[in-house]
Amino acid sequence: MLNVQKLTLAALIQVFFVSSAFASEQSESKGFVDDTTASVLLRNGWIGRDKKDPDVHDQSSWGQAAMVSVESGFTPGIVGFGIGITGDVGFKIGENKHSGNDMLPLRNDGSAYDHWGRGGANVKARISNTTIRYGTQIVDLPVLQSNTVARLIPEYYTGTSINSNEIKNLELSAGYFTKDQLSNQIATDQNKLKRAVVYGGKYKFNDDLSAAYYGANLKDALDRHYLNMNYKYPLANDSALTFDFSGYHTKYNKEIYDKIAYSATGAANTSKTNDIWALSGSYKTGPHNLMLAYQQNSGDVGYVYNVAGAGGSSMYLPNSYLSDFVGNGEKSVQLQYSLDFNQFGIPGLNWTTAYVYGWDINVQAKGKRITDDAREREFFNQVKYTVQSGAAKDLSFKVRNSIYRADKNYTSDYYIGSTDEWRIFVEYPFKFL
Repeated sequence: MLNVQKLTLAALIQVFFVSSAFASEQSESKGFVDDTTASVLLRNGWIGRDKKDPDVHDQSSWGQAAMVSVESGFTPGIVGFGIGITGDVGFKIGENKHSGNDMLPLRNDGSAYDHWGRGGANVKARISNTTIRYGTQIVDLPVLQSNTVARLIPEYYTGTSINSNEIKNLELSAGYFTKDQLSNQIATDQNKLKRAVVYGGKYKFNDDLSAAYYGANLKDALDRHYLNMNYKYPLANDSALTFDFSGYHTKYNKEIYDKIAYSATGAANTSKTNDIWALSGSYKTGPHNLMLAYQQNSGDVGYVYNVAGAGGSSMYLPNSYLSDFVGNGEKSVQLQYSLDFNQFGIPGLNWTTAYVYGWDINVQAKGKRITDDAREREFFNQVKYTVQSGAAKDLSFKVRNSIYRADKNYTSDYYIGSTDEWRIFVEYPFKFL
């Protein structure tokens, strides 16, 4: 693993010494001030979960946040320098007695903060088309993800990252992070991340074919590898078929057994492995898009993310809504339909509906097998509208609903438990610079 990481970092360093296949971003820099951008995203978010188990509290979280992003330009020269600031401020709305859901920052006793402020700064340097950054950052990789969309506020990482675009259509990334702050945490290292090393890249062969590979090593936690292939086959009349393959291989260290034991089989306090992959096919014609997806787990534990610093959205697989259908040994199939109302005279309005069914889930607790044939299912709907013009341009409204049911052997003792969920988000982005 260390050799792979060293080779990857060496490849990133080597790009400094080869000719760029296209124009250098640094040579076109307008300067530290002239290239500065500043934006704020206002987000009002509510998640309500109606738990069908009478012994489990319903959950409801409601808050208002403002997420700030400031990025300076780079100073002129062969090597340019700059700074960045990222953070959020917000407050809860209502009591939020049983908030949960990772929506609001929580005190040690589980109660939500009335208001909060979080974030930090970073410094950056750029040579040619390669940027290195140190400090507080938002990370967006399939193996380490800051959960920027699904919750009220994002997850922050502190460390060093490198992003390189020296070769046309090839983007390489690497990072070394030592702090992790979840969406529901105030302290910058409250998740007690020991060390996260990430690396990989994505390549666009042409307009229709792309591939990606990323890896991650979280000290005393896990080793993870991600692979993706995406192919689009154009048809007549602006229609297209799209085929997508994605998968993860993960080895979980025995040190985090207690965090993954709900879905583990085999001897306790031993390393566990998981392989999960998914294949989907989509047909798009006009405003309609129909997708069929199959997803499958193997190994002696389910796919577990948001553990030991892996990130709250490190789950780039299709069968992921309220449930992610990632149980030990689970197989699942999904049928999804999306409709873009632009061709019906309502630009900015979209609707997605899906049904996912999972089976063959292995459930084990305290060394005792409960069942190897648990099942779960989810009916999902989402409507989103974005204002297209005028003073409220880019203001968006998103409403989603999940009706989730699980067998009695796959209850909230082991996973989510049967739940009806609503999520309502209102967002308004605007730029200062």
